[in-house]
Amino acid sequence: MGVSSSKPHDKATKWFPEFEQKLPSLEGKTVCITGCTTGTGYVVARTAVRKGASTVLLLNRPSDRATAAEQSLKDESTTTATTTVIETIACDLQDFESVRAAASSIKSKYSSIDVLCNNAGVMALEDEATGDGYDIQMQTNHLSHFLLTKELYPLLQKAAAAGSEARVCNHSSLARVGKPLERDYFGKNGGNLGGNGNSMIGGGARWQRYQQSKLANSVFSLALSERFEKSSSSPGLVLKSVCAHPGIATTNLQVTTAQRNGMGNGMWIMRFAQSAEDGSMPMVAACFDPSSENGSFWAPSKNGQTIGPVKKIDFEKDSKNEDSKTMLWEVSEEACGVFNIL
Repeated sequence: MGVSSSKPHDKATKWFPEFEQKLPSLEGKTVCITGCTTGTGYVVARTAVRKGASTVLLLNRPSDRATAAEQSLKDESTTTATTTVIETIACDLQDFESVRAAASSIKSKYSSIDVLCNNAGVMALEDEATGDGYDIQMQTNHLSHFLLTKELYPLLQKAAAAGSEARVCNHSSLARVGKPLERDYFGKNGGNLGGNGNSMIGGGARWQRYQQSKLANSVFSLALSERFEKSSSSPGLVLKSVCAHPGIATTNLQVTTAQRNGMGNGMWIMRFAQSAEDGSMPMVAACFDPSSENGSFWAPSKNGQTIGPVKKIDFEKDSKNEDSKTMLWEVSEEACGVFNIL
């Protein structure tokens, strides 16, 4: 039987309910999430509401889906009798000015952020440039999250200074495994990065660009964690950079990719996927599990990290590469401005 490309494949949730039940209260916490209209991002937001977070900020592009997600989460808050403030902040990760405006809006309204969940992502899109000139996948998946983290860093510091801790959580992918980071993918040369080959198995250019953006997520997580570790001006602050990947989960990510002719010969793999709820567990753990240390990485535990309950894993050698970490920080600052960790 084939797998539909018009809607997420239907998969029953196996592990999420028990996992969610064991999570601690988030009372008093402010949680900020990108890309949370559906899929894993929505589950992260819903979990924050169910666990009583004081504020959940939804960073999405304006759309009917964004409006519906906000209302659904407000209904969830009513059903579970929480008093969570839920607010949508317009944010288009394909536009640096939109990201800066979103960060400015947050800073004007809120004094601190406890969790910044850099969840949003696109996959195997065409060889196109954003209005800023960068590859559409690299800007959406990494560069704009680097910018958002930089802009909101003062609010993360304030949360940590208040005696709490603050976390930045980045969403990578199994697809990060491949060739080491290459500088060309980070430059203002969107639309000139290999064309539109869409073979997932054969490594078409769409998937090569996706691999680089997802490797950038894990390299950024490690580079940020090391800067948090080395920061000495405020030794009492507890700042954590945590990474996660969902394995294979049935979400609108695959549907959107297929609709734009990006899945190539790979749609069959969704037969072996888990539900969006189960696929959200690594990111939920990164954001909320008390055992998430600075520099940790969460993933599914079964079938080659494709499905199952969460576990901590080690970063592979290309994520640990020192030259890659240095290069990524340099090119990200060239695109987004200097990001000093004090």
